[in-house]
Amino acid sequence: MRVLKPEWLTHGGEKKDFEIYSCHVSPDGKRLVTAAGDGYVRIWSTEAIYNATLPNQDKPRQLASMSNHSGTIHTVRFSPNNKYLASGADDRIVCVYNLDPNAPTHSTFGSNEAPPVENWRVFRRLIGHDNDVQDLGWSYDSSILVSVGLDSKVVVWSGYTFERLKTLKNHQSHVKGITFDPANKYFATASDDRTIKIFNFTPPAPNSTAQDNTSNFTLETTIAAPFTASPLTTYFRRCSWSPDGNHITASNAVNGPVSSVAVINRGTWESDINLIGHEGPVEVCAFSPRLFGSSSIGEINRDDKGAVAEMLVTVIACAGQDKSLSVWNTNHPRPLIVIQDLTVKTISDLAWSPDGRNLFATSLDGSIIAFVFDDGDLGYAMSAEENERALAKFGANRKGMGIIEGPDGFLLEEKSKVKERTRVEGRMVALMGDGAETAAAAAPDRADVAMTNGSSSRVNGQAATTNGQNGESGTPRQDPVKQEDPNAARLKALKQRVTITQDGKKRIAPLLLSGSSGVGESSLPKSQLMAASGSTQGASNDAPHSILDLSKPFDGLPKGGLAALLLGNRRSAAVADADEQAIVDKRLAAASRDGAVPILTGRVDGTAGLEPADTPKSVAGRVQATPEFIRPAVVNPSLSVSQVRLAVPKLRSHIVRSIDARGNISLGSNNPASGPVPTVTGKDLVLEVRNASTPSATGRAQDRDPARLVVSAKGQIVWQDYLPRSVLLISGNHHFWAAACEDGSVHVWTPAGRRLLNPLIVEAQPVILESRGWWLLCISAIGVCHVWNLQTTSSPHPPVSLAPVLDIATLGLGARPATGPAVTSASLNSNGQIIVTLNNGDAYTYSSSMFVWQRLSEAWWAVGSQYWNTTDSSVGNIQPSSDQQVGRESSDGEPSFERLSAGIIPHLERRTTNEVLLGGRGFLLQRLIKSLLSREGFEGFESNVSIAHLETRLAGALQLGARQEFRLYLYMYAKRIGAEGMKGKTQELLQGILGDGLGRGGLDDGSDDADEGGSDVNGTAKNDPKLLCGWPRRELLKGIILILGKHRDLQRITVPFSNLLKVTGEEMDSSEAMVL
Repeated sequence: MRVLKPEWLTHGGEKKDFEIYSCHVSPDGKRLVTAAGDGYVRIWSTEAIYNATLPNQDKPRQLASMSNHSGTIHTVRFSPNNKYLASGADDRIVCVYNLDPNAPTHSTFGSNEAPPVENWRVFRRLIGHDNDVQDLGWSYDSSILVSVGLDSKVVVWSGYTFERLKTLKNHQSHVKGITFDPANKYFATASDDRTIKIFNFTPPAPNSTAQDNTSNFTLETTIAAPFTASPLTTYFRRCSWSPDGNHITASNAVNGPVSSVAVINRGTWESDINLIGHEGPVEVCAFSPRLFGSSSIGEINRDDKGAVAEMLVTVIACAGQDKSLSVWNTNHPRPLIVIQDLTVKTISDLAWSPDGRNLFATSLDGSIIAFVFDDGDLGYAMSAEENERALAKFGANRKGMGIIEGPDGFLLEEKSKVKERTRVEGRMVALMGDGAETAAAAAPDRADVAMTNGSSSRVNGQAATTNGQNGESGTPRQDPVKQEDPNAARLKALKQRVTITQDGKKRIAPLLLSGSSGVGESSLPKSQLMAASGSTQGASNDAPHSILDLSKPFDGLPKGGLAALLLGNRRSAAVADADEQAIVDKRLAAASRDGAVPILTGRVDGTAGLEPADTPKSVAGRVQATPEFIRPAVVNPSLSVSQVRLAVPKLRSHIVRSIDARGNISLGSNNPASGPVPTVTGKDLVLEVRNASTPSATGRAQDRDPARLVVSAKGQIVWQDYLPRSVLLISGNHHFWAAACEDGSVHVWTPAGRRLLNPLIVEAQPVILESRGWWLLCISAIGVCHVWNLQTTSSPHPPVSLAPVLDIATLGLGARPATGPAVTSASLNSNGQIIVTLNNGDAYTYSSSMFVWQRLSEAWWAVGSQYWNTTDSSVGNIQPSSDQQVGRESSDGEPSFERLSAGIIPHLERRTTNEVLLGGRGFLLQRLIKSLLSREGFEGFESNVSIAHLETRLAGALQLGARQEFRLYLYMYAKRIGAEGMKGKTQELLQGILGDGLGRGGLDDGSDDADEGGSDVNGTAKNDPKLLCGWPRRELLKGIILILGKHRDLQRITVPFSNLLKVTGEEMDSSEAMVL
C-alpha cells in the first residue's frame, strides 16, 4: 500500500488551505472532484496523482475549476453514466454540470486559476431547499438525483430533465447523508433526528413528471435502534450501501458508550453487527465498489456456470472525528488497516476508484490523501460481472444494455428513441420557460398535424409539411391562427412588477418558474381526445388535487363532505367572519324556495352543500313542489327466502323523467349516484307519472285509482296512458319509454305512445330500471338482472343473479343472513353489457359470451399498483371529437359504442378510490402491502402487482370494447414489460396482436366467422379480422414495436416483427404514430 499526498493537491488560499468537505471519483476513474470552503469545485487528473512521485511529469494536474456557488460547497458527486456532475452548497442550490466537448477559451477573469483543460459548464441550477445542501446521491441508472439538507427535506430530481419530482418531509431534523441501493430499488437517508429512513422507488421514465410520481418514492421503514444516543456534533452522517446489496453501513452509531459503525441487514432492516474501534464519532463510511476474493480473477475457482465458487467479501472504509482511517473486511472481526492521526482535523469524505484499488480521503485541514493498494492487501478485486450476479437475486440487471443484434436492430432502436427524445426536449423547453413557438420548433413534425383519436387531420386545409413547404403542392405552409392566452396579460404584469428596496432603488421582482408544480403533461401514453370541459381547464384536471393519505384510519369527513376533504374548503374573509348559523339559514331559505325540499350533496366535483330540489314545470306551467312519498311499496314474499335482498324504493306520488333532442337523459334518474342533473328545456320530452295519493271512490283498500302517465313537449301533451297499478320506476330514451310497477310488471311504449310489448313480468319488485339505446335493464329486489333488446325482442343471456358479486360465496349459509356489500349503481353499455358498482369499491361487468361476472376494479389495485391514478383525465372526463368515427352516430341515430364507453374504466377506478376512502379499508390494505414488501421473496411484489393491474385494465377495455382506453393501456403495458425485460410476455403480446392471443384473426388471414357480419362483444367487427377493438392490428403492432425497439435485450423478438411490417424502411405518418 502506498500513501500519496502531493503538495499541489489542495484548495490553497493566501494564508491557509481551505477546508475540503467532499470528494468523488468519476465512473471511468480518470477524474477526482473535490469541493471546499473557497466555493470552488476542482477536477483533478487521477493519473497525475498516481504518478506524483515520478520525476518529469508534464501532464496536466488540475483539469478544471468551477465557482458557481456563493458559499461553501459541501458535496460533489459524478453521475454513474459519467454524463453529469452535481454539487450542493450552503447557498441552498444544487448545480449540475456537463462536459462541453469544445475546448475552453480562457480562464475566469480576475482569478489566479490555471487555464482549464476541460470545459465544464453549468447545465442546470436546481432550487428546492430552504437551507444548506449537505449531501447528494445518484441512482445507479442515473434516472434520479436526490439532495438532502439542513432543512430536513429530501428532494428527488429527475436525472433527465432535472425537474423536481417529489419533496419528502419525513425527517424531523437535519438530513446529512444519502446512499443508494445498487439494485436500484431503495435509497437511505441519515438525519440528526437519530434515524435512518429507507425509501423504495421505481426508476422514473425520461419524460416523467411530478404528477406521474405521486405514488412513487414512499417510506419503507425507519431505523432508530443503533442511533438512540448518537451525538449531534458531527458535520455529516454519510452512509454507504454494499456492492452486493446486502448491507448498509451507517456512521455515527453507538454501542453503549462507545462510538461505532452500524451494519444494517437488507430486508429485516436490523443491525446485529457493529464495527467498534474509533475513539470519536464516525462521519463517513464508504464501501469499495467491487467484491473481493481470496485469489486473482484468473486463479479463483468457478462452477459450471462461470460463477465464483467461494464466498466473496466486501471491503468498507471508515473515518471521522478521531482523524483515523480504518479499512474492514467482512471475513475478519478486526480491521485490516488502521491509520491513526492521519490528518490534523476531521476526515470529511472518502471515495473509492471504480476498480476498488484506490481510496481518496479529504479533511477539514485542507489535505487530500490518496491510498494505492496492491494485490492482496485487501484481497483480490473481482470483475463487475460478479456484482451483477450478486444483485440478480434482488431483481437487478442491466436491462437494455445488451449488444445490438444487427443493422435492423440499430435502425429500430434509433426510430424508437426519436419520439422519446422529442418529448424530453419538449419538457426541458417548458421548464426553461420558453414559449410554445420554441416547443413547436423543437418538434416540427407535430406542428401541422391535429391528432384526434389516434388519426390525423389537416390544419387549415394543408397536409404535413417538410422544411416549410407543403408535401403535396409545394406551396408555402400557412401558419395556424395564433390563439390568445387568457392569462398572458396577468403573466406579463407579474413579470414587470416593480418593487422599491430599502435604499430607494427600483427593482423588477423576478418571477419564479417552478418545474415541480405537477401540472405538466403525463409521461404515460394518452389517447388524443378533446377535453369535454374545454382547453382552459384540461391541463389543471391532470394535476392531482390531493394525495390520498391511507396511512391513517378514516374516521369522518370534514365540513363540506368529501369534496372539502379532497379539494379544500376555501372561504372568503367576509364569509369566515360572519355568523355561520345565519349563513346556513340563508342558504336553506334560498334552496327551499317555492316549497321545494333542499338536497344535501357531497360530491367530489366540488358542488358540495345545499342544492335546490328539481322543480320541473307541469303541463299547465305551474311549479310543483317536491313530491312526498305515499307509502312503502308492497313487499313480495319471495324476499323472505332469497339470499339476496335489495331495498325496494318507496312509492312516490310524482315521478319525472326527461330526455333532450339527442336522446340523453336531462332530468330524473333511477340511479342515486348519477350526479347532478340539468334543468328541463323547451325542446325536451318529459315523462310524468302521477300515482294515486287519495283513497279510491269505492273505499276498499284493494281498489286504487289508476296511475296516469303523460308525455309532453313544450308544454303540450304528446300522449298519455293509464296503468291499474302504482309505478315505482320509469326510464326511456328516443327509442322507447318504460315503466315498472310495484307488482313486478314492466310496461314499454314507443315514442308515439303505442304499446310495444305485453307487460314483462319479473319475479319481484323492480329496484333499478335503466335504458341505453334499444337495451333495457331491470334489476329486481331479489338481485336478478334482466336485459332485453326491445328492437329484436330478445335477450343476450338468461336472467343473471347478483349473488356472486355480492360476496355470497364468502358469506356462506348460516343460521342468520349476513350483511354483504350494497349496489351503488347499475348501468348498460351500448352492447347491452351490465356494469355494476358496489359500496366496497368493486366494479363488475357480465360477459354475455362466457355467462360469468368479471371484476373490472377493486381496492387491491388502489394500494398495490403504481398505475393507480384517481385524477388521470387522459381518458376520464373526455369526449371524442365530433369529426372522427368515434364521435359519429350510427345510421339509425344511435350514438356509437365507443362514445358511450369512453372513460368507463377510469370512472370506475375513481369510484373505487372514493369508496375505499369512505370505508377506511385503505389503511388495512396498505399495512398488508408494507408487511409483504419487507418479507423475503417479495422483492418484486410491487412490480408484479402493477403489471397485473395493467393486464386487468387491458382485458377490461377489450371486454367492454372501449376503443381509446384499449390502445392507451396496450401501449402502457408494452412500455412496462419492455422496461422489465420480460421476453416471454413480449413474445406473447406481439403474437397476440397478430391474432393468436388477444383476439381473433390476424393481419392477413381470415376467420371462421368472417361472413357472419355484425360485431362481437369486444366491439370488433367480425367481418374484418384485421381489426382489434376497433383498431387496425397493423397500427397497434407498429406502435408496440416502436416502444419496445429501444430495448436491445428484446431485439431478437422485435426485429422480425419490425421487418415484417417494414417499420424501419418507411416513414410513419401521423395517423400511425403512437403517443408516448
